[in-house]
Amino acid sequence: MPLIHRRVASLALLGASALLALPLAAQAAGNEIRIAHVYSKTGPLEAYGKQTQTGLMMGLDYATGGTMTVNGKKLVVIEKDDQGKPDVGKSLLAAAYGDDKADIAVGPSSSGVALALLPVAEEYKKILLVEPAVADAITGEKWNKYIFRTGRNSSQDAIANAVALDKPGTVIATLAQDYAFGRDGVKAFRDAIKKAKLVHEEYLPTNTTDFTAGAQRLIDKLKDQPGRKVIFIIWAGGGNPFKIADLDLKRYGIEIATGGNILPAMVAYKQFPGMEGASYYYFGMPKNPVNEWLVANHYKQFKTPPDFFTAGGMTAAIALVEALRKTGGDTGTNKLIKAMEGMSFETPKGRMSFRAEDHQAMQSMYHFKIKVDKAFDWGVPELVREIKAEEMAIPIRNKR
Repeated sequence: MPLIHRRVASLALLGASALLALPLAAQAAGNEIRIAHVYSKTGPLEAYGKQTQTGLMMGLDYATGGTMTVNGKKLVVIEKDDQGKPDVGKSLLAAAYGDDKADIAVGPSSSGVALALLPVAEEYKKILLVEPAVADAITGEKWNKYIFRTGRNSSQDAIANAVALDKPGTVIATLAQDYAFGRDGVKAFRDAIKKAKLVHEEYLPTNTTDFTAGAQRLIDKLKDQPGRKVIFIIWAGGGNPFKIADLDLKRYGIEIATGGNILPAMVAYKQFPGMEGASYYYFGMPKNPVNEWLVANHYKQFKTPPDFFTAGGMTAAIALVEALRKTGGDTGTNKLIKAMEGMSFETPKGRMSFRAEDHQAMQSMYHFKIKVDKAFDWGVPELVREIKAEEMAIPIRNKR
């Protein structure tokens, strides 16, 4: 065969190979469901992020019966470390949707990052399942139809804590971080309080380590008040706001109250036996088969109980798998939205449902009282009662 003919034949073969390869590549992509997890693998909320990632992977394993597939499609999780920085998170989510061809995203850990991610989900017209960021604005004024949330919101936290603290003759001052999580949390708490009196709001930088000045302002506002006096703390990540107890609050008859937290943070609770509050999750409180599986398997894998955000990660995974089953594995955004609006699913906290109006998961919360038990390094939240979703009038804060 002349040289030129051989070259033409070779090119023809290469062209045929390329044509054959294209459907195979498309077929491979079509056999995957790509999930981006944007979370704080590093940064101030690293502990929260790592728990969420552990829970997400355990939840996908649980919900798929160990196959990591839905309708024959393999679930692929792409991890993105936002470092707790809104600008980093925003670019990572855009890269996940655009370059990595993620069908859906989960995260982030920080409310500040979450607010930066919302418009990205809207731009790419892809689902962002928010877990565990809490700020009300995420499913409120900044919300768009591509946003769902399995994590609780500030109003759920606040209304549940109001159950424990909102009594006549009680005077409350709040201590919170000066960013979306803290300010939305206090606003929701203020709105939820009907019988008690809120006399002061103290906001401190997220990186605060010396709480003396803030504590003194709180003491000055409360010390001369009649009745029961309470400082309600809303705090996440680094720093230990419970150091304010070192200023001898008891001398002024001032108590501390707070919501649930991760186990390392609850070591500080041991100083406050009898302290009341409300929690999103503690491994010993919910009684249901999903939580039993989570507790047993977490002990088996890590020799420790699952924590606050592990349960959240598992919940997000179960919700995703449930939605994908409803669509028959179809990742089309409109089909997923239709499947998820009003959808109910079983979680480590029991049954949850996505409210159609704002895509917020309606869920139980847990009124607790702290007990000191030598077997545990942390203050143990003993269940007073489960506050059911239907008992809490959670406001719809978006403009849908």
